[in-house]
Amino acid sequence: MTHTVTRDAIARFDLANPPAGFTDDPFPFYDALLAYAPVLPQPDGSVLLSRHADLDRIYRDTTLYSSDKKAAFGPKFGVDSPLFEHHTTSLVFSDPPLHTRVRKIMTSALTPRAIARMEPGLVQTVDYLLDAMASKEQVDLIEDFASTIPIQIIGNLLDVPMDERGPLRDWSLSILGALEPTLTPAQLAEGQDAVAQFKTYLEDLVRRRRATPGDIETDVLTRLIKGDGADGQLSEIELLQNCIFILNAGHETTTNLIGNSLALLNDHSDQKQRLLDQPDLINPCIEEVLRFRSPNQMGNRETTAEIEIDGLTIPTGTNLHLCMGAANRDPAVFDQPTHFDISRKPNRHLAFAGGPHVCVGLTLARLEGRIALSRFLARFPDYHIMEGRQPGGRIRFRGYASLPATL
Repeated sequence: MTHTVTRDAIARFDLANPPAGFTDDPFPFYDALLAYAPVLPQPDGSVLLSRHADLDRIYRDTTLYSSDKKAAFGPKFGVDSPLFEHHTTSLVFSDPPLHTRVRKIMTSALTPRAIARMEPGLVQTVDYLLDAMASKEQVDLIEDFASTIPIQIIGNLLDVPMDERGPLRDWSLSILGALEPTLTPAQLAEGQDAVAQFKTYLEDLVRRRRATPGDIETDVLTRLIKGDGADGQLSEIELLQNCIFILNAGHETTTNLIGNSLALLNDHSDQKQRLLDQPDLINPCIEEVLRFRSPNQMGNRETTAEIEIDGLTIPTGTNLHLCMGAANRDPAVFDQPTHFDISRKPNRHLAFAGGPHVCVGLTLARLEGRIALSRFLARFPDYHIMEGRQPGGRIRFRGYASLPATL
C-alpha cells in the first residue's frame, strides 16, 4: 500500500469521478472501502459494493439481481448505437432466455475434452513467441507475448484466417474501453466504430462459414451458426454480437492475467524463486494472480426489487457496482490479503464472478495462463522488467499497456 485513505475521503468516493491516484493504484481505496464503507451510495444513485460475501450472494441470485443493462446503457451509448446493440445482446449483459441459449452453445464447445485438444496448439503458439523474443535485446512482454496468445487462441476457436486477425486486438480494446465508468467523446466514437467494423467483418466471415461449414467439434463459429447445444438457433444479431463477445471476454482479461503474472513475479522475487524451485506451484500461482491483481476489477447488476443491505434501502432498478478487486482483498475471507502468496490455499477469489454468470471460459483462461507463465519461466528465468512500464489506464480492467523487459 502506497498510502492510507481516510474514512472521510472514502465516504466521498465517486466511481464516476475517481480521486487522483485511483486509476493507477486503486488498492488503498479498496482497503478503505472494505474497512469503512462496503456499501457506498454513489452521487448518480448507483451503489458501490466491495464485500466478498455481498458479491458472492448477488452473483448467485438471478431473481433479485439482473444482468440486463438496457436501462443503464441507453443513456450512455444511445439506444440505436452499435455499442448499445452489442453490450445488450452479448452473453455477459443478458438474462434468460438469451443467456441460457448462448451459454449452452459455449459450454458445449468448451468441454474439458475440447480444451485438452487446444493445449498442443497453445504450447506451439507460446513456444513460437518465445523463440521470436529470444534474439531481441529488449522486448515488450505485452505486445510481444501476453496480448498475442489469447488473440491466436480465440482466432482458432472461431477459425478466423491468420491473415485476417490483425484488427482484432484494437477492436476488442476499443469495445471494452467503452465500459469504463466515464467516457470522453473520442472514446465513445472509437468504441462505436469498432463494433460497426467488427460486425461488418463478421457478416462476411459468417457468410463464408455458412457456405463452407467447419468441424463442429472444434469450430465454435460453426457451432454457433447451427445452434448446436442450444434450444434453437440464434438470430443473426445474437450470433454476430456473441462472436464479438467471445473475443472481448477472452482477450483483454487473459492478456492481463499473463502480463500481471510476469509483473508480480518480477516485483516479488522471493515468490518468483519459489515457483522456479517448485514448478508444481504453477496452478496456485495463477489463482493468486487472479485474486491479487484481478484482470477484471468491476462487475455490475441491477436490482429487480427493493432490497436492503447493511440498513441501506436500495430501490428497484438501481445499478450496483460489484468491486471484485476489493472483494478479493476482503480480510474476512483471505488471511493477510495484501500479501502475494503463490501457495495460498484456500483461495476463494471472485475473479471469474460467480453463479450462473461465472465466466464460461475460465478453464481455458487458466490453461492459457499456466502454459504461458510456466514455459516463459523455463525459458527466461532471469527476465527483468525495466523502467517505463505503462499501466492499462482503466478502472474496470487491471493490466498493463506495456512491460519493457530484458530476458
